[in-house]
Amino acid sequence: MQAVLNSALPVFALILTGFVCGFFGVFDRAATDNLNRFAIYLALPALMFTAMSKITPDQVRQFGFMGAFCSGFAVTFAVAFAISRLRGRRVASASIEGLDAGYSNVGFMGIPMCLLVFGPESAPASIIATLFTACVLFLFAVVVVEIDLQKTDSIWSTAAKVARAILTSPLLIAPVAGLAIGLSGLTVPGPFASFTSLLGGAASPAALVCIGLFLAQERVVTHDMRSISLLVALKLILQPAVTALLAFYVFSMPKLWSHSAVILSSLPIGSGPFTIAKLYGLEAGVTSGSILASHLFAVLTVSLLVAWLAHV
Repeated sequence: MQAVLNSALPVFALILTGFVCGFFGVFDRAATDNLNRFAIYLALPALMFTAMSKITPDQVRQFGFMGAFCSGFAVTFAVAFAISRLRGRRVASASIEGLDAGYSNVGFMGIPMCLLVFGPESAPASIIATLFTACVLFLFAVVVVEIDLQKTDSIWSTAAKVARAILTSPLLIAPVAGLAIGLSGLTVPGPFASFTSLLGGAASPAALVCIGLFLAQERVVTHDMRSISLLVALKLILQPAVTALLAFYVFSMPKLWSHSAVILSSLPIGSGPFTIAKLYGLEAGVTSGSILASHLFAVLTVSLLVAWLAHV
């Protein structure tokens, strides 16, 4: 229980702080957008660069971690997608619901959570999980939606648009640059290292507060409670269960990496799926409701997992 109080609760307290500020109008939507942009374009990339610049070849070769984590979100996406299709949803809508079920809040919540629970040594695991979630899973869902809606004339045009957006994102450029430095054995100059450390230190609080602001300010539609309940159950129960099974019994990896994989897979739904749902006008109500509900129930489920992992 002490581990839960010292690690999980401070994270949720920061989210609650953002929610209260948003609810009482301390930050309006414009201020929230600016704080969010600061986190995405400056603080979080700086944190990613700093973490990845210290990575070693042994850490990059943690294929067991990658297999367990990626298989966890792939299975969950597939199950949610199949159920949605069986319920009569079109492919694009089913893709959004699959993304809801498999998209952990690894970028904003996973990094600070792992730092608090496991210490600085867990940073590479959370960064790698963020890259796979934001690039592989997110990209796959966008491509499926685009193909179904026929927004462009060809698959190649769609792929080019998505690739251009991904390759110009600071959330990809910063960790890749840091990874190149870490694997090359080069040393980051002292002043620049201090700069990125100071800037990256603001990432966790800014990002977590942004989650609370998002939840307070976005209109949540609860008319489809069946879909919301299903997606939250898949996200908070099925995905960590599949990941834990693979991390502990199928793949081989150090204890720190297996525990990080389970915690990262157990996190609530990130805001990424809502941006796609809102952009295309698909399942926005279900997605926003699922994000809110998953964060509320994750207070219990993640805390229980942290306590359980302390004895494994």
